Amino acid sequence: MSGKYKIGQVVYAKVDPYLALVVMSYLSRIYYCQVKGKPNRKELVYFERELLGNVETEGTHI
Repeated sequence: MSGKYKIGQVVYAKVDPYLALVVMSYLSRIYYCQVKGKPNRKELVYFERELLGNVETEGTHI
């Protein structure tokens, strides 16, 4: 089963669209992501509906 986003793709969480995340794995409909440029930080987990592929953060009001 494959998800919308590919491993290695940069995505953004809807709750924090300014934080770039890298998809590390996709298991059981859950994305395991790492903060881009911060390999020592704990992995974050998201459902597909909680992620954005491409985001224009300038002027975004959430």
